Formats: sequence, C-alpha cells, structure tokens
Amino acid sequence: MKKLICAITLLAWLPALASAAPPPTAPSPPRMLDAAELETALAKLDVLGSVLYIAAHPDDENTAAMAYFSKGRKYRTAYLSLTRGDGGQNLIGPEKGAEIGIIRTQELLAARRVDGAEQYFTRAIDFGYSKTAEETFEFWGKDNVLSDIVWVIRKFRPDVIITRFTAENAGGHGHHTASAILALEAFTAAADPNRFPGQLEEVAPWRAERLFWNAWRPGRQETAGLVGIDTGEYDPLLGRSYAEMAAQSRSNHKSQGFGSAPRRGRQVDYFELLAGTPARADLFDGIDTSWDQIPGGRDVGRALERILASFDPRHPAKSLPALLEIHARLGKLDDTRWVPLKKRELLEIIRSCAGLWLDAAANDYSAAAGDEIGVTTTVINRSDYPLTLRSIAFPGLDSGSAPGLPLANNEPRTIETKLRLPRDFPISQPFWLREAPGRGLFAIPDQDLIGPAENPPAIAARVGLEAGGELLEFTVPVVFRWTDRVDGELSRPFEIKPRVTVGVEDKVCIFPGPAPQRVKVRVTSQSNGVAGQVRLEGGGQWRVTPASVPFSLGGKYEEKEVVFEVSPPASPGEAVLTAEADVGGEILDRELVDIAYPHITRQVYFPPSRLKVVKLDVKTAGSRIGYIMGAGDEVADGLRSLGYDVTMLDDARLENADLSGFDAIVTGIRAYNTRDRLKYDQPRLLRYVENGGTLVVQYNVSRGLPVGGIGPYPLTLGQDRVCVETAPVAFLLPDHQLLNFPNRIVPDDFAGWVQERGLYFASRWDGKYEAVLSSHDPGEPGREGGLLFARCGKGVFIYTGYAWFRQLPDGVAGAYRIMANLVSAGKFRGR
Repeated sequence: MKKLICAITLLAWLPALASAAPPPTAPSPPRMLDAAELETALAKLDVLGSVLYIAAHPDDENTAAMAYFSKGRKYRTAYLSLTRGDGGQNLIGPEKGAEIGIIRTQELLAARRVDGAEQYFTRAIDFGYSKTAEETFEFWGKDNVLSDIVWVIRKFRPDVIITRFTAENAGGHGHHTASAILALEAFTAAADPNRFPGQLEEVAPWRAERLFWNAWRPGRQETAGLVGIDTGEYDPLLGRSYAEMAAQSRSNHKSQGFGSAPRRGRQVDYFELLAGTPARADLFDGIDTSWDQIPGGRDVGRALERILASFDPRHPAKSLPALLEIHARLGKLDDTRWVPLKKRELLEIIRSCAGLWLDAAANDYSAAAGDEIGVTTTVINRSDYPLTLRSIAFPGLDSGSAPGLPLANNEPRTIETKLRLPRDFPISQPFWLREAPGRGLFAIPDQDLIGPAENPPAIAARVGLEAGGELLEFTVPVVFRWTDRVDGELSRPFEIKPRVTVGVEDKVCIFPGPAPQRVKVRVTSQSNGVAGQVRLEGGGQWRVTPASVPFSLGGKYEEKEVVFEVSPPASPGEAVLTAEADVGGEILDRELVDIAYPHITRQVYFPPSRLKVVKLDVKTAGSRIGYIMGAGDEVADGLRSLGYDVTMLDDARLENADLSGFDAIVTGIRAYNTRDRLKYDQPRLLRYVENGGTLVVQYNVSRGLPVGGIGPYPLTLGQDRVCVETAPVAFLLPDHQLLNFPNRIVPDDFAGWVQERGLYFASRWDGKYEAVLSSHDPGEPGREGGLLFARCGKGVFIYTGYAWFRQLPDGVAGAYRIMANLVSAGKFRGR
C-alpha cells in the first residue's frame, strides 16, 4: 500500500509555501506561565502528595479526576497506560499499528498538558480487542507487565493508586480486566522486596497508602462507604471547572473521535477502597502532604506560605528573592523523593516570574550523524531582577562556554554555537521502536526507559544563570522555528535522521498474474553530498532487475526515484524485499515516516524499508470501482493492485457523477460515521444497486450512524467481533456465489490473517439477507453477521465486518481473493 508520508498538511492548499517550509506542528512546551498559572504552580509547590491512575489504553483515564487532583488538590498526578493504543482504529487518518501508537502517545501528552498530569507506559503492546484477561496475559506475559507496573510505582512513589477498572467492571475488554488485576497485584508487589528484586539496585520498595477503584456511576444507594469528589468544582483562578478542563483534555484523543463537550455544574466521582488503610471522607485521609514530612522541610513550607500570601500577579518578579532563598534551602535537604521534583517545579516558577525567555534554535530542522549544525541560543531577562548568564553547554556534544554576561531587563543575549554530531549519534526513533518488538511486548533493553512516554530531546542546551548567589540550570530542547505566512511562527522538534532514507512507494505489491511489475524506490539524502548504490534485496525465487542502481545526491533533502522490475515465480507465494542504500559500505535501509497533525507535536519514525510481494492465484470480474473513503484505510490501493481502476468519490462526485459506470462501489471503514453527506446520498446509492450496481459496505459502528439504515432492507449493526485472528471460519452457504465466483474460496484463504477476523458485525437483519460465513472466538456461539449478501432490484448489496482494512495492507493472499469476489458479485450470471 502507498505510505502516507505526511499524514496531514495544513498547507496543502498553498503548495508553494508547503515546499518552502515544513508543515505546521503544535508549539513545543514548556511555555511561559501566566499569572493565574503561576499562582497555581506556587500553591502546588507547597503540596507533597501524589496520585497514580492505572488503566489499559489511551482514553481510559478519567480526565476530570486527573484535572481535579493535579490542578485542584495540587497533587503530583500521573496516568499509567499499559499500552500505547497500537491495536486501535484511527478516525483521522490511515495510520495503524506502530504509527497509531505514536499518535496516541502524543495525544495523551497533549491531554496531560491540559490537565497538568504526567504520562507513563509499560511495554505491553495493544494487540486489538481481547475478550478475556487470560488471553491478554497469554499474549503479554503477565509477570512482564506486572514488573513494569511495579517499576513505575517504585519510581513514582504514589501515596494513592487508582484503577479505572475491576475484574467485575471492565466493560467486556480483556485488557481492561487485566489492568485491574495487575494494579491490585502491583499494589502489594511494589512493597515486597522479594518481588522483582533486580529493580532494587535502582529503586526501593514502595508501599502506597491506598488503592481505589474509580467506581462507575453508582446508584444513590450504592454510594454508601464510597469516597466522592466533585470534579465539577469551579476554579475561579483558572476560570474553568475541572470537568471543563477534562473536556478539552479528552478532546485531544482525536484519532478515536473523542471530542467532548464540557459538563458544567456538580459532578461527583466516586472511589471504592480496594486495598490499604481505610479512608472515610477523603482519598488522602491521614496522609501528610506538607513539607513537615521531610526533615528540615517545615521552614520551606512556611516560607512558601509567605510567598503565596504576598504574591503580586502584576509584578511576579517581586517574589524572586524569596524563591531563590527556597532554592538555596532545598539544596541543603537530604531527600530523594520530593526535593528533586520540587527543584524542577521551582525552576519553572522562577523562569516565569522573571519572564525569562530561553530558546535554542537550530538552523535547520534535522541533521544526520556526522553533520555540523548551528544553534542560536537566546536568553532574555524580562524583569528588573539582576541575572547573569554564566554558561551554555550541549551535554554530550559541547563542553560549553562561560560568557559571564549580565542580563539587563528585556535586552536579548544571543550565543551562536557550531556543533559537530558524532558518527554514532542515535537517530530520532521512538525508543520503544528501536528494536523489533516481541509477540506481546516492545523490546526496551534499558530499564530506565520503561515508563517514560517519549524520547528526551535529540539535542538540548543547558543554560546556567546566576541569581542572588544561586546557580540555576535550565535544560532547553533544541527546536527549529520558522514563520508561516498564514499561521505565523511555528516550531518543530529538531530531528536526527539517517544520512539516507529509502522509501518504497508500495508496501505490498500484488501479482495477480505472471507479468513483472515496476517497483519505485525513492532515495532521499538527509545530509549533503551522499552517493552510493540502491538495491532491492531478499527475493529468493523472485527476480529483481537491475541488481543495483547508482545514485549521487549533492544537496540535503534531494531525492532520486529508482525503478526496479520484479518478476514473480510461477507458483503462488510471497516474499519480503528490503530496499537499501549502500553508502561507502554503510547499509542504510530505513524509510522516513512523518506524522504531522495540528493537535500533537510532530513526530518522525524510521521503520525498515520493506516490500511484501505476493503472487496470487486470483481472478477478477469488472474493471471500474468507486471508493467512498471513510475514516481512512488502504483498501482502495489493494483493489488497484488487483488491476481495478479505482475512483475516489468525494461528496461532489458522489452527488453529481454518473454512478452507473462503476461495476462496484465500496465504502471505506466508518464511512457512514464520518461522511455526513452520505445520509443525503444514501437514496442515490440504493438506486444504483436497484439499477444493477454492487455496493459493498465495510464496517461502521451503530453510535453516530446518521442514516436510518445502511442497507436496502432492515439491518442492525451490533458490537459482535471475532478477536482471534486464527478463529475458525465456517461456510454457511458453501455453494454461494461469494465463495465461488470468480474465485473458489477455501479454508486456507483465512490463513495468515492479522490481529482479528472482524468487528462490528450485524446483530439483526431482514430475511432477504443471506449470511454467508460464521466465525467465533473460543467458547462463544457463531457470529454470522460479518458477511451479509442481498439482491435488490438488478443489483447486489453486501455488508461486511471482516477486517479487510487490516488484511489487504498486510498482503494476506486469501483476503485479496475474497475481496475480489465481493466486488465482482454483480457480474455473476449463475443461479
């Protein structure tokens, strides 16, 4: 399938500008705190309490509770999501697997920037919907994920742990149930020095005070004995309630379509104690959250109270002398739990009180190992308090300079630095994707990288300032900034890339016959003056010509398109070819995937450049197909690879074009959920069927379905799915045309499927529909609503919940043969 190199480009309508600068991305944090946020941060500096919320997926967290604990009660708050959501669907683009995991990681981080909490993960891979905890543990390895949760607890050291689910209240999802079981076991295991003792070289056992379940909307009589919090409480300083913050936070889960309207007014969340000491009125009953818990900390707490009482929001710099005294006092306290964290919080407060602008901007948005880059570091003190710039260093690259420059009010100080990147400098690959994952876990050999959400900045500046006799050290990520004529100043993280990236145009190449096919490979220089040979390797019986092609790229970001001819073997089969560039003996075989959406920080990913080639025994009927894209999938490309002429039907074409010229029309996944105009076009599509057309509707969900019915006869969509990709498939009507024309379908056509059989099968349907297949997960009855066929007038209507959107991009041979039968259904002339 064709890889979408840039998932979304807001400058698509301005091609000249788009070629001159990278697409926009979200601004890079941290940003300057305004007066209300500063006062909130000061209050939080005086609170030493912590909450860890545990659940299974991005979106499982209670964002209202997170905002309440973080912004309202001022506790250090974090969400531990066991997975990154890699197995979910995508409502905003075509990304799947690792790429949707990257997006959902960044969506969680965007949510945390709203509700003020932190974000953590385990190594567990989201392998799609699971119906039991047992299946989930078998896939992940229970002790592996339990170890990760214990590690995060021991590092984070929460006073209170909250789980979103229990084994009895998990919404039917095996991952949810597993997360509840693991949270309960981890609560005890984290305190036991005999559990996972290898961790104790770096962390100590930790006993949280309590474990709660965030109970789901209990009835009035069920609230007895539960602890309640009002997340609808209004914060006049921030101008919003915590529930309103939650709506903004949750609306960052855009790939799942979770845009939320704020709820206003009283909103009580309830918590049931599962383990630990009893609590009657509050989750923190009896827990000391003051500085008194630290030897010598009482004076710090009293000083903070005085600072907060005298804080002047119009002149925050007046608090700097007292804040610097706090900084000096913290340096004398012997505490490893709270003091390092509070020092970091204090530095950000000092920075904002001084209006201190710290920026490290590179002269380009990326470089390759071995390159030289220029970085401009700018420091501006926007207060009257005397500050001195003492040092600028780039850890691991440059020992830095000690300019000793006084920083007068609002006078910029700019330092230019040239940095040479070592030849072995790591690329900006998400750390959990650096190595090939195992069956159920990401491979993360560095224990310290288990838990964090994302990579540290590729390059950072360490800026040292002297203030009131105190040395303050700030870490500033290096970014690239540019000015867009529409959106103004934009930025993106600085990236380290391979010297050459190699991209294959089609990730799967289908050979329905013996003819060879042309394969395009794009070689892109990420550094100046790169030359070598590009090859397509690993074919076995597949013949690739020529054996290699020379390339020479003088300028950075130059590209060359290379064409190979690939000839299939005589018999059906498949292979994986690797596109690689040989640059002076260095083999570079990674492509560049850019993920750019306006609600998240831009990301790059460098997967191995692979091409799956599949020789099929497949026949087709008809030639022209119309495709109505929904939430985003690659099925249309799969149909093209079978030789079909596929036309994408936007709203205008769908409403005005002559549909009779199409042999079949296919709707993409969730098309009826995401294309609002379809409710007006549905009568036209059904007339197309009546007049002899074939309409194939892929899965939709019943929630948010704008049409009364998606078929010509009554049909109700349900929640049934078959999660096990190897689940048996029964042929209910073995003589049916869908199983025999133009290809005879056999059980082997359901071999090699990935992730799942199907989802959102129909639950009820009119007798005019014929159920062709049945499948089921272990221990369940047959699910027959995954492939329904009906004749209407002269044409054919098909509803299918089978997961073609996963199988075709993965090159599953049998899925192509079955899909060919679906779109050929109108050409059948038998009985």
